[in-house]
Amino acid sequence: MGANRLLQVELAPNGAFNVTEFGTVKDPAQFKALYAYSPYYHVVDGTKYPSILFMTGANDGRVAPYHSRKMVERLDDANKSANPILLRTGTSAGHGIGTALSERIKQLADQYSFLFAQLDMRAKQ
Repeated sequence: MGANRLLQVELAPNGAFNVTEFGTVKDPAQFKALYAYSPYYHVVDGTKYPSILFMTGANDGRVAPYHSRKMVERLDDANKSANPILLRTGTSAGHGIGTALSERIKQLADQYSFLFAQLDMRAKQ
């Protein structure tokens, strides 16, 4: 499921298929559960968030890429630290399965680059 916006996911073109797994906002108890574990609605303004790298695929048929964009925007607005809130959108990526090996290699390289930068790792001179 997307990083956020669980309360609106069933309105997406593929969202109806997620109702059996995640629940529906039309049922008050399920709405409450969806709200409770949706990170988007629990971002706190003024918080010093750690560095974060979100990964999304422009061609994801299961989770619309705008979910990641909205989460990054929300965190960026709330964040009071100097730590980056980044979004990597793979133009040839989908929802994992079926993503070309070349794209998966690029994703992994970016993940390691982000990790190494956060850990201030450098090559030996």
